[in-house]
Amino acid sequence: MVELIPRQVLFGNPERVSPRLSPDGTQLAWIAPDNGVLNVWVAPASPDSGVGWDQARVVTSDTDRGIRSFSWAHDNRHLLYIQDAGGDENWRLHDIDVQTMAHRDLTPYQGVQAQMIAMERKFPTEVLVGLNRDNAELHDVYRLDLVTGELTKEVSNPGYIGWLADAQMIVRAAFEPQPDGGITMLVRDSADDDWRVLLALASEDALTTEPVGFSEDGKSMLVVTSMGAETARLVRIDLATGSTDVLAGDAEADISAVHLHPDTREPQIVTVLKDRSEYVVLDPSVAPDLAAIRALHHGDPMIVSSDDADSTWLVAFANDSGPVQYFAYDRDSRRGSFLFEHQPSLSEYTLVAMEPFSYTSRDGLTIHGYASFPPGAARAGLPTVLNVHGGPWHRDTWGYFAEAQWLANRGYLCVQVNYRGSTGYGKAFINAGDREWGAKMQDDLTDAVNHVVGQGWADPQRVAIYGGSYGGYAALVGATFTPEMYCCAVDIVGPSNLKTLIETIPPYWAPLRAQFNRRVGNPDTDAEFLWSRSPLSRADKISIPLLIAQGANDPRVKQSESEQIVAAMQAAGIEHEYMLFPDEGHGFAKPENRMRFYAAAEKFLAHHLGGRAED
Repeated sequence: MVELIPRQVLFGNPERVSPRLSPDGTQLAWIAPDNGVLNVWVAPASPDSGVGWDQARVVTSDTDRGIRSFSWAHDNRHLLYIQDAGGDENWRLHDIDVQTMAHRDLTPYQGVQAQMIAMERKFPTEVLVGLNRDNAELHDVYRLDLVTGELTKEVSNPGYIGWLADAQMIVRAAFEPQPDGGITMLVRDSADDDWRVLLALASEDALTTEPVGFSEDGKSMLVVTSMGAETARLVRIDLATGSTDVLAGDAEADISAVHLHPDTREPQIVTVLKDRSEYVVLDPSVAPDLAAIRALHHGDPMIVSSDDADSTWLVAFANDSGPVQYFAYDRDSRRGSFLFEHQPSLSEYTLVAMEPFSYTSRDGLTIHGYASFPPGAARAGLPTVLNVHGGPWHRDTWGYFAEAQWLANRGYLCVQVNYRGSTGYGKAFINAGDREWGAKMQDDLTDAVNHVVGQGWADPQRVAIYGGSYGGYAALVGATFTPEMYCCAVDIVGPSNLKTLIETIPPYWAPLRAQFNRRVGNPDTDAEFLWSRSPLSRADKISIPLLIAQGANDPRVKQSESEQIVAAMQAAGIEHEYMLFPDEGHGFAKPENRMRFYAAAEKFLAHHLGGRAED
């Protein structure tokens, strides 16, 4: 029997993560713990001598939630990061001057959310920031001067859900939601010109369209879109004529990423995400680079950072059965040097593969998923956890996933499924989830259980359903609509009443209300329908044990979503556990809270499924 992987190794802070090269290539920054809290560290770096790890210093001083993302400004001295309070997602933009160590809260406004819109190396001390100061529902565009800290409003928002700036740091594209769930893409020729329609996206293409960026000369735009096709392709749109050229596409899956040349802004590599990532080279000059990178590691590479000269790339390798590894790749020599692993201690334990599989739903759709089997166990009659991803407009991907390793290590078959409504498989597949919450989307999960039982892998009497956000909703639906399928359920920040979920979305999601109305249901006209798809409507049908975890400050799925179904279970005398985290939001950012939750979930699953648990 394999050794138990400590929860601290699986769910504690990483040792190092998120390396970012300064624009001039002389400094490497990354996130790592300082006194148990994730902060940003910096060390000198060069292609010749590598990273001066012995000169590393921590440059930020967060003592609470930790810093989870950051970026270099193009002046090579300011590091920018966002932070909220207790998980409320009212992000404030902060910076640290790595030369003077001066720290500033650049958007010190209570109840206001900051969004990064653009930075350009030609404007090294300027940043475009979105702020919903004047209207909580809409983000206006401000220009931030990093020298003075001054914010100047540049564009007022009449009702748009997003912005795109060109290479001259001028906002020249905007995205206007339509009442039917579609989106109109607007452009203008300069800051003084009027907006005009470039694309009118029907609702069926809204979730499979994403702008990539303007060309260097500002005369065209790259867009990943499913317009005129089944899957999302990379196209170039001439802004003067509206003519479209298709640059890349795949018949089976959407394009998931586009790597651009930093100077010309021409696409060089596109990624198509299937069971694993596939890469298409559009610029022959980078083909040797991709080949050299692929030779460094067997995992799936992703370029996560580069210097402004484009001479050094930082590459992360996804790996299903090992820690994420980061390399610095020198394009002149075409050689890579190892930087670090996100959690080296994982290599001391037996990890398992994430194995792709597929099955056919009851109405004929091909559903893709991943299975992670317990190491050393026979693949027959296993206790099983169906781990449902959130979103639902998201997808599970191949690579290291702590929960899959945790469950497999504890003796469970972990099953992950990209049910209809998941992204990446074309617009018909994602739109097949419209108005199917608690119905065909849930049927896909039931069919997944029947598939793994039919393969002989799973014990039908020992199957749990587990998930967060939409996955938490699916767990509640499993407990209320099909309790005979499962022996227990775990819900993390999942909604219990679809009507109240939509009625209490964050104010800055209000422009997207038409999307919710179309894809889930309209609280004003579909109240009875939404209630029929809500776990709360069938709380009295619960006959299996439930563990529910909730963040008190969650702006997306309010605390009341958990507490109303907990109250119903209490009134009916139904067995359950409820964990409320007063300093968390939509998920658990603080490691001590993660440790507390996973310890409880591990004990819960071991009791009801018969797996192993760490003392």
